[in-house]
Amino acid sequence: MSSEFADCEPAVWLSSVLESFGCQTGTLHRSPDGKWLDLVVAIGVPESLMGTISKIPFGKGIAGAAASTREPVELCNLQQDLGGVAKEGARQTKVSGSLAVPVFSADGSRVLGTLGIGKFEPYDFSDAEKASLAAKAREVAAAWEAESGH
Repeated sequence: MSSEFADCEPAVWLSSVLESFGCQTGTLHRSPDGKWLDLVVAIGVPESLMGTISKIPFGKGIAGAAASTREPVELCNLQQDLGGVAKEGARQTKVSGSLAVPVFSADGSRVLGTLGIGKFEPYDFSDAEKASLAAKAREVAAAWEAESGH
């Protein structure tokens, strides 16, 4: 299965995802071992946070929570409510509405990474938007699995 993700650079692909969702920030992390998330690409994230988000353990922060719970993690207004998952430093992004979804293997048995998007204004993502972002995550999974031979 071909995917848009496989056909371009991760930053170009993520930029198009952000545009389609009307978002200003985004991250894509890949998990080499099912315990950690390694940053593949980030857009709109302050340089001061790059060290923090470059390697995230499952269960920590928004991306780590999405990876460990295997569910989308959404915060309507990160600036006012860290939702019990986001770290204080996340406010430095100036993002309010945020959504992260896991990237699953084709058979659903493994979390291969996470895809996260954010808006500067408070925002509740709809179920349709969550499903659409999960579909984008499947594009990533297909490309990653094709490159690794799975």
